[in-house]
Amino acid sequence: MTPGPPGPGGPDEAAAPSAGTDSDELPAVAPQLRELRRRAGLTLEAAAARARLSPAHLSRLETGRRQPSLPLLLGLARTYGTTVSELLGETPAVADPVIRAGGPGAREADGWTYWQAGGSGRGMQALRVHVPHGRSQGELVRVHPGEEWLYVLKGRLRLHLAEAEYLLEPGDSAHFDSLTPHRIAAATAGGADLLFVHTLLQSSLAGLCLGGGPGAAPTHHRP
Repeated sequence: MTPGPPGPGGPDEAAAPSAGTDSDELPAVAPQLRELRRRAGLTLEAAAARARLSPAHLSRLETGRRQPSLPLLLGLARTYGTTVSELLGETPAVADPVIRAGGPGAREADGWTYWQAGGSGRGMQALRVHVPHGRSQGELVRVHPGEEWLYVLKGRLRLHLAEAEYLLEPGDSAHFDSLTPHRIAAATAGGADLLFVHTLLQSSLAGLCLGGGPGAAPTHHRP
């Protein structure tokens, strides 16, 4: 039987390239590994245990006597709560903080229309939303980790939070925990326009709908 790939512990250490192999390939990895471990407040032994490496192997990586493979880089990035790009010392591009009018186009799902009002890849998403009157999506009750904030621009909005119901006028806003069962619907014939901001935490509960499936949603979360 052909042996499988080595595990992340001792066999992987033995299979690691010797000192000098690809010595110029990843010059910034060793100091970055050491700095990220110290920034995380971890001893060599604690970090090695989390990464499923021997302390001796991690020490060699930090001193540049060994070069990590890509699977090792991915594992170490998870251990230190960072990215492979940061491990390699790469400087990420600075995102443009300004979202221009007429920039990203509108998206539609179940009759609701969305315009991006914030940068992508952030822990907080901002949208401008048009909620039409009398669409079935208003009957969906949603529960998921995170927080939501909305501000009514035009029309009237009906907000249900658990057993409570609120009628919001233009200029009204609401800020609530998304684990509270919630749904919104337009209360005027012409629909309602609102600004909507949410943080959607990573969880197995994300996107859970009570009373219906998620439907053909765009890439962002629907309120």
